[in-house]
Amino acid sequence: MASVNRFEWHVPQTVAEAANAITTTTANAMSGRSDDASILKAGGIDLLDLLKKNLLAPRRIVNLRDIPGLDTIIEDDKGGLRIGALATLAAVARHPLLRRRYAALTEAVESSGSPQLRNIATLGGNILQRPHCWYFRSTDFPCRRKGGVHCYALLGENQYHAIFDNDICAIVHPSTAATALVALGASVELSCAQGPVRRVALEEFFVRPEQAVTRENDLRPNEVLTAICLPPLPVTAHSVHLKQGEKNAFDWPLVDVAVVLDLAPDGICRKAAIVLGAVAPTPYRARIAEALLIGHPIDSAATAAASRAALDGATPLAKNVYKLPILAALVHRAITKAVACR
Repeated sequence: MASVNRFEWHVPQTVAEAANAITTTTANAMSGRSDDASILKAGGIDLLDLLKKNLLAPRRIVNLRDIPGLDTIIEDDKGGLRIGALATLAAVARHPLLRRRYAALTEAVESSGSPQLRNIATLGGNILQRPHCWYFRSTDFPCRRKGGVHCYALLGENQYHAIFDNDICAIVHPSTAATALVALGASVELSCAQGPVRRVALEEFFVRPEQAVTRENDLRPNEVLTAICLPPLPVTAHSVHLKQGEKNAFDWPLVDVAVVLDLAPDGICRKAAIVLGAVAPTPYRARIAEALLIGHPIDSAATAAASRAALDGATPLAKNVYKLPILAALVHRAITKAVACR
């Protein structure tokens, strides 16, 4: 007979109440004892999967969905946008200001999961979800990310795993939205029961395996991710997100790319962000490729050079070398599309 995981269900009415009710993060609970843990639930898509696979058995689940204001999307006084962490992917995808100013984000979330999932999954939960590596998601493998001593993917079935920063743990970051958000310069708002709100650039919020192999981000116990904040962009900036999967719909990407370019009237690139997804444990910034574009007109030669440079430093594993040409092609297409938006 299958075991039953029993837990308390708590529905706070304020962020402070929620922060007081939790004792740890999901990542900490999975790498240590989870039977005394009190953890947060947003949309619950990822949490339900972890519970069903017996990877997590918390004492209490704290449901955020009844806290007012956490699902709003509002323009701030500087022209940026503040997206409540409980805003669903569907709400983000259809928001008119996001579609007009931050196209890379809406393109990314429109291709994430099925319509049914997008109506439930939240943006905050999406960027905090845990990796989908099959070794991590199986109770049969005590991998490093769960507190073990081995990364089974390094010498195992690694066709969907990382081609950058993969010497310690070969997961790829699970959030497609995060690829676009990092390229757009987003930050996260982290609230606790007492004290000031902590605001961190999303690129710095994510942590690499050599920093902390059992977690993907710097969320602290008793903190609640309350918002994702997008800075204002100049009207001359254009953003694009592209992904390549094995099938067109409802599929995890093999590779995804977000590009943000700010082009002067004469065509000179003033700023560039190129972020690669599904290729590293965190959204991966292709800084060498960016440097090849900044200060220059983006013609076919510059685009080709940046596409090749995006592969610099790659260390593919035995079964995922195929990602390299896909990645180069996707970077090339994204740059071309961003320039064409001008």
